[in-house]
Amino acid sequence: MKLDALKIGHATISPTIREIRLDEPWAWLAAGWSDLWKHPAISLVYGLVFAVVGLLLTLGLFSLEISSLVMTLAAGFMLLAPMLAVGLYEYSRRLQEGEPVTFAAVAFVSTRSPVQLAFLGVVLMGVFLIWIRIATLLFALFFGSSPWPPMAEFVPTLLFSWNGLALLVIGTAVGAAIAFAIFAISAISVPMLMTEDVDAVTAILTSVQSVIQNFGPMLLWAWLIAILTAFGLVTGFVGLIITFPLIGHATWHAYRALVEIKEA
Repeated sequence: MKLDALKIGHATISPTIREIRLDEPWAWLAAGWSDLWKHPAISLVYGLVFAVVGLLLTLGLFSLEISSLVMTLAAGFMLLAPMLAVGLYEYSRRLQEGEPVTFAAVAFVSTRSPVQLAFLGVVLMGVFLIWIRIATLLFALFFGSSPWPPMAEFVPTLLFSWNGLALLVIGTAVGAAIAFAIFAISAISVPMLMTEDVDAVTAILTSVQSVIQNFGPMLLWAWLIAILTAFGLVTGFVGLIITFPLIGHATWHAYRALVEIKEA
């Protein structure tokens, strides 16, 4: 599907969304895996940084005795991850274009639409804060004014009480709906804003349309991202050292497979 041509600055661009096969996301993962091991030190250090940050935040929650928020914040991490992976998109772009891949290039990415990318980041952060507020309200709905229990008590409460099970089911459903909505608007909009001089609305609409037009493959892609991220988190963030850069590299290949941009 070809979106209407858009006048951006002195150039007119016309993004075209390609039809992809149902099994295409597996090819993106394979390409991402290949990219990861081209310069493993860069990819793994990138993943290590975010694993360490996640671990420190988790330890902070335990020290503040609000460890039951760990699962909520872990879910929120998936909402912000597309923005955090910009360096990985640049890494894969450089590989594809035959440009040198260095720590500096990955750490300090020069984007084509920095203001618009920052705006999208603010939007994702806003949704993250809304998700935290919704989680708090859901807890209050089922447990009243009771304080958040420690993790050791919270998990059994979720699994072995009616209020806990209701909170688990409804919270999971609400969280999944929010996560998929964020996936739809950010699946390819972040790499698009990194490489093209476009506005955030155009990038978001292109991303949403790509999900609608290729719903089956993109649903599989969302599921693969969720599984890999969950694996990274349940392994005490150790698995995230590999799964985070893997998803980031694969997302770049998803963008290139889904969208073709021409100047008219």
